[in-house]
Amino acid sequence: MARAVDASAIVANLQTIVRRTDALVCGVVKADGYGHGAVLAARAMLDGGASWLGVVDVDEAIALRAAGVEAPILTWLHAAEPDLAPAVAARVDVGVSSLAQLEQAAEVGATVHLKVDTGLGRNGVPMGEWPQVVARATALQASGRLRVRGVFSHLAGSGPDADAAQAAAFADACALAAGLEPELRHLANSSATLAAGGVALDMVRVGIAAYGIHPDGDDAQGSAAAAAGLRPAMRVTGSVVDGVLDVGARHGLLPAPGAPVLVGDRVVPVAEVGVAATRLAEAVSGAAVLWGDPARGEPSAIAWAHAAGTIGYEVVTRMAAA
Repeated sequence: MARAVDASAIVANLQTIVRRTDALVCGVVKADGYGHGAVLAARAMLDGGASWLGVVDVDEAIALRAAGVEAPILTWLHAAEPDLAPAVAARVDVGVSSLAQLEQAAEVGATVHLKVDTGLGRNGVPMGEWPQVVARATALQASGRLRVRGVFSHLAGSGPDADAAQAAAFADACALAAGLEPELRHLANSSATLAAGGVALDMVRVGIAAYGIHPDGDDAQGSAAAAAGLRPAMRVTGSVVDGVLDVGARHGLLPAPGAPVLVGDRVVPVAEVGVAATRLAEAVSGAAVLWGDPARGEPSAIAWAHAAGTIGYEVVTRMAAA
């Protein structure tokens, strides 16, 4: 089994996205670059025009610094009692989602981006607590205990009306925080950035689209991604002997009966995904492509997602440990 990642596809995808916005672009490389390799993805994002990189936690940020990545990095999902001192030492900005995190950031003199929950419900300061957090951040910044570089939120992507409501709530939150004079306001994700008239503000955060998967879902051929000028960066291959493929759940595959596998010039469906191997519906043998670039006649990660009843994000991200 082999997982190959085409860094030039990530570069090209970023260039396509950069052309769609006047804002700075933060390339998100969380979860080992969505399974593509965090360092490879980070360098490709930067080569494609990203100005910032986004990760989940401080450990991911430190790993990038250890690999020699010097670009600005933002991390925003933390444990309940995070150790933020390494982030400060590594010049990594910290997302803050609560008053407690704000105090923890002030203890180590962090540079922060205040995150307000405008409707995603995953993390961020609740709107009802936002005035208190802004007031405290104002006092801490005035006393030199921390710096507020940004204010941000995340769109739930549940529809145009909901996105518009979140954008309005975010505008209110930014107005309340205007006295902090943040350099960066960022709300738009991959979906909003690809959409015409997306709420770009000062920066957009681009994740799954950079890897060639459309954030709003797609057909099995990846037509929406192709129409947006994106091409998939990951290609997963294996070997089949008498209908048994040498890739299984332990490599990252989801149960996906019916998923297409290209063996030679034939597409053969999956019968059953086992722990270490996958049984195909026919007793074929040869080199196999599980997913790659549909433009080259290969199955797509989206086709596997459909068979597994999930989204392309999960299909590729699970290959991080492969």
